[in-house]
Amino acid sequence: MNDSSYLSYPDIRIKKFTFNPLRENTYVIFSETKHGIIIDPGCSSQSEQNALKQFVVEAEIKPVMVLNTHCHFDHVFGNNFVCKEYNIKACAHAGEEANIKRFTASAALFGHAAEQVDDPEYSLTDRQIIKLGDEDIEVIHTPGHSEGSVCFYYSAQKILISGDTLFAGSIGRTDLPGGNYEKIVQSLKKLVLLPDDTQVFCGHAHDTYIGVEKLNNPFIIEFLDDY
Repeated sequence: MNDSSYLSYPDIRIKKFTFNPLRENTYVIFSETKHGIIIDPGCSSQSEQNALKQFVVEAEIKPVMVLNTHCHFDHVFGNNFVCKEYNIKACAHAGEEANIKRFTASAALFGHAAEQVDDPEYSLTDRQIIKLGDEDIEVIHTPGHSEGSVCFYYSAQKILISGDTLFAGSIGRTDLPGGNYEKIVQSLKKLVLLPDDTQVFCGHAHDTYIGVEKLNNPFIIEFLDDY
């Protein structure tokens, strides 16, 4: 397939899809061995499911796991589909159990009818290491947008999958159930300790860099001088 359809790094490849009406970013991360992890499958329609399936087939990927940065409905629309399609499990932080329980109600509030999503394994913990080929993926617990929000950090490649904790020029909203502004500030204080050239792949909109956010993100600038 055309290599320009995904981003290539020394040991891993990253494909981004933007799915569902909330324009959520789903990521397929795969190694040179073609083993892959699907992060936040937000595919909510047949056409979106087909697009994901087609890429997996064309890139000859063997999905081994679903990882959820958090379980707001727009990030887990496709959990059941992906887990069934590839006979794999989804994993999230235990703090996300309440969001799964309110999945259909939350989707309805935003005008989306959806069948209930199955519980993932609530097994992700802070500083846990997940293997993808020879790559170590570190789980960083970053509550604030939701209680169980996590980011996934690839230190060797200086890549962060931030979910809805950090955006280019902004941060995740904290006014939803389980949100807390003081907690997300503490989570951001963890993230700014990462190298400035860490590339951040966000849960919505475009990617950024930690160094760029330290210079331009008003929510980070607010505390950075005293940190």
